[in-house]
Amino acid sequence: MTFRIRAARDSDLQHLYEMAKLTGGGFTNLPADRTALQAKLDRSSASFAREEDTLGDDVFVLVLENADTGEVRGTCQIFTRVGQQYPFYSYRIGTLTQHSRELGRTFRADQLSLTTDLEGSSEVGGLFLHPGERAGGLGMLLARSRYLFIAAHRARFADRILAELRGIIDEAGGSPFWDGLAGRFFGMNFQDADQFNAIHGHQFIADLFPKHPVYVAMLSEHARATIGLPHPSGRAAMRMLENEGFAHEQYVDIFDGGPTMTARTDNVRTIRDARPARVVAIDEDGGEQALIAFGRLSDFRTAYGRIRPCGDGIALSRVCATALGVIEGDDVSHVGRL
Repeated sequence: MTFRIRAARDSDLQHLYEMAKLTGGGFTNLPADRTALQAKLDRSSASFAREEDTLGDDVFVLVLENADTGEVRGTCQIFTRVGQQYPFYSYRIGTLTQHSRELGRTFRADQLSLTTDLEGSSEVGGLFLHPGERAGGLGMLLARSRYLFIAAHRARFADRILAELRGIIDEAGGSPFWDGLAGRFFGMNFQDADQFNAIHGHQFIADLFPKHPVYVAMLSEHARATIGLPHPSGRAAMRMLENEGFAHEQYVDIFDGGPTMTARTDNVRTIRDARPARVVAIDEDGGEQALIAFGRLSDFRTAYGRIRPCGDGIALSRVCATALGVIEGDDVSHVGRL
């Protein structure tokens, strides 16, 4: 069984909708709403079709496809520059230090400040793998394919990149962080606010959110305990991001308090380590396991394969070549499988 990553098409709408219903909420980039998903596919198609190799306001939706059956089993997204249509808000965790000479004591209070510091960054997000496929490195294939896409289209992306991880969601589908902070100002539960944001964007945050810093000590203990923590299902994703060079620099999501990870784009491990090569032979004579990328824009594909040095290029395993549509003489990029 061979899987490949390819550009999403309109015919993938039903697959995306079925996967969106499995997310359990708090997954803004993959809402269980057909209209919103179709709008995202339309925007992605326009982005793939844009010929100018420049930084724009694009979103690219990729899917994980079983190359044997054509069934879609996962998806991920890349945003070239956030905060162009709507402000991109985050909370930044900071500390205010105050000293009382009379008491002889120093007080340090953590604060949450509403900020648009990350506006203009690129973003990797929307990664979801069907529960029936969470083995065999397919999550890693989805995640790293985004970086190979960026490496192949570097001029279309910013110099800083971020990833938002879903925060803690309780068994009822609510968010302790939302209930302890934002919910008090909006009169909306987390599910309604998250759905509204997924469809209409962040502008209602700008309209209604308090602009002054919030003292963390004023939140409930339950809400405080979730700040900066990923959802249990996202811990592996956080480790993958850290392995790529991302770090949590005290930014958290305004809805569920999940960590926002950031990195310099050119320092992301897969982007930095990707190497171009010409395929001079296709065979099954073994070699090192690697992640192979081929094609540009809507023709972009990635898959796992084996490569070995051969003449002035590489030999590529036949199964991978078939999945990617590669023939001898084609140029690919590759990076070692972690």
